Amino acid sequence: MVRQLILLFIFLIIGVNLINAQEDIECKTKLSLFHEPVKAKKYDTAYADWLFVKTNCPELNIAIYSDGEKILKHKIKNTKGDEKLGHLKGLIDLWKARNQYFSKRTPNGEYAAKACQLQYDNKELFGKSKEELYNCYDDAFKEDAKTFTHPKSLYSYFSLMVYLFDEGKKTDAELFNGYDDITEKTQDEVQIYSEKLNPLLEKLERDEVLTQKENKNKSVYESYLKNYALIQENINTKVDIRAICDNLIPLYSKDFETYQNDSIWLKRSVTRMYHKQCTDDPLYEKLVKRYDKVAPSYDTKIFVATMLLARGKDKEAYQYLEEAYLLFDASPYKKSKLAFRIGVILKNKNQYSKSRRLLLDAVKLNPSNGKPHILIAEMYGKSAKNCGKDNVYQRAVFWLASEEVKKASKIDPTLHKFVNQYVASYESKAPTKEEIFLRDLAGKTIKIGCWINRSILVPKP
Repeated sequence: MVRQLILLFIFLIIGVNLINAQEDIECKTKLSLFHEPVKAKKYDTAYADWLFVKTNCPELNIAIYSDGEKILKHKIKNTKGDEKLGHLKGLIDLWKARNQYFSKRTPNGEYAAKACQLQYDNKELFGKSKEELYNCYDDAFKEDAKTFTHPKSLYSYFSLMVYLFDEGKKTDAELFNGYDDITEKTQDEVQIYSEKLNPLLEKLERDEVLTQKENKNKSVYESYLKNYALIQENINTKVDIRAICDNLIPLYSKDFETYQNDSIWLKRSVTRMYHKQCTDDPLYEKLVKRYDKVAPSYDTKIFVATMLLARGKDKEAYQYLEEAYLLFDASPYKKSKLAFRIGVILKNKNQYSKSRRLLLDAVKLNPSNGKPHILIAEMYGKSAKNCGKDNVYQRAVFWLASEEVKKASKIDPTLHKFVNQYVASYESKAPTKEEIFLRDLAGKTIKIGCWINRSILVPKP
């Protein structure tokens, strides 16, 4: 009897293994049967075989999930109502299964944010409130901010925060902290893509030809940088109309005792008060001094310098700025940001020569940033009346300004529209064709004096 039971057990195991082997063969066959139509974008043809493999062999191959996403997105695009909702939910379930079976190839932040964005874009079908959607993004960001990187999701996340703030469901502190979190994340991503793009721009600067892959990568990097710049501009607009000195000063005054040893809180508070021009209030000085005491660094020296400038102690302030720049030891990208920051401060104090030096350093350290060229052009334009021996030479400065500002869009296509406006303005102020003819200047190089100390080739009519 025992022997018969053992034999029966063995036959059962063999039977199960045979069934599993047959199923495995069928799954592998059907994997090929759906993968080829997906490559040909015949998603409806692929659907049945894909569904079989996903249901019966979910751990077989990552293609189940990468191809499945394409199939379901096709279904979503071409259906409506409850049928569309079913495919939307199916896509979210697919991402969850991918995380279960291929977790190392499914970053939590990236895929959680994708699921939130899918619900946000189809909130009417899902019946989700804005608070529920915000909580979805917030959980994803807190779980894995490192891979929560898509510009659209970052913008949606902050937009929902602003909505809840306006509804009285988020405090000033929560809004500003959320803004800082998103801004810092955006800046991190801009650094990553800038450092990828810069070697390609440097290669072009050397008149070298990019490979097909490099050209493709260049387009991708520029696209991401454009989108990050766009969302940063938009979230700045959203927070600027809500972050005013009348709100910031009482908020930071109230929280100072609690956070006076928190360097991150101090940095954010000082930074926001600086950007919102709340620097005349005694609280700003209090925050700056505390920040310098708790976490002395190049950053604190910048804020001390701005405080000194506000109090008319320019010479002492310039020493702090120079020291901050010389002592700052970091990646070229980060040093370029500091050079740009100091350059802006010096420009605002009409220290144009010093400002240009720092702004040119900023471009050298980060060749994908065209904004320094715009600021240099602005300084040229403002100096025109002081840098020419007569009216024609003074107005010739605008040719120089035009040439300078054109460099901005050459290295940063996101500035193209902005640059065109500057070029039109500068060239309208330059000498006319008649003046060029009467002075016999066409095709000649003329010297611009004073701090500008540059030459410009006069265009031929």
